[in-house]
Amino acid sequence: MTAPASYDLAALTHALGAAACRFDIDLLSACDSTNALLLARAEAGAPSGSVVVAETQTAGRGRRGRAWLSAPGESLTFSLLWRFAPGTSPAGLSLAVGVAVAQALEQAASQKVGAGETARTGIRLKWPNDILLDGKKLGGILLELVPGAPHVAVIGIGINLYLPGNLTDEVRTQAAALDESSDRNRLLATLLTHLLAVLETFAAAGFTALREDWLMRHAFQNQPVRLLSDFSPPRVGVCRGVAPDGALLLEIDGRIERILSGELSLRPAP
Repeated sequence: MTAPASYDLAALTHALGAAACRFDIDLLSACDSTNALLLARAEAGAPSGSVVVAETQTAGRGRRGRAWLSAPGESLTFSLLWRFAPGTSPAGLSLAVGVAVAQALEQAASQKVGAGETARTGIRLKWPNDILLDGKKLGGILLELVPGAPHVAVIGIGINLYLPGNLTDEVRTQAAALDESSDRNRLLATLLTHLLAVLETFAAAGFTALREDWLMRHAFQNQPVRLLSDFSPPRVGVCRGVAPDGALLLEIDGRIERILSGELSLRPAP
């Protein structure tokens, strides 16, 4: 397959249209981690709407300290700095971001279909921050708050455009990619536009205003699941969605438990 063209600031600005003025975008060929770089810039006073995009991350990070591998042309990886009003609770923010990413991917898919065709569906959200395509991991979200300023967030997003040829069979069976020659400038602009709308809604009304949008894309709604932890035995229950503050609602032996920690892994029950 042909790798998508590189990022171009003029093309990206054009694709953003009126929303371009809300972002300050830095396009890099490589960096260690877009999140780490933007966190440092945030502490130095970078404005809300700052974006760092990298063709390659040499030390990209996922949730639970995992590495996020990023090679040129194979993924879309970027981080966005957003400053909310002081006192804004970040509860449910990573789930709200998931809604924006899903909406953007759905829009991108609908724009690609021709007359008489149907846009591909299958985008789902997995608590707390995974993007799934047909049940496999397509992308992820890494939300980090600036130390001492919980109302200032750096939002890292990675989307697989293609799967690397050197993946193990085990990883390949669990991973997904768009597998199409996407215009990365247009796709990134679509993601940023939806993020802008969702973050403004979150700032005004919190995750409550976005909860139904998340639930309609929930991969495991009312399904049996296993909750895995590094520090306790697995638990099996039925996933009953999420609370207005973003907590996972897990029914175990007829009782609903609220799960708040993100240092967990959710899997379908065997």
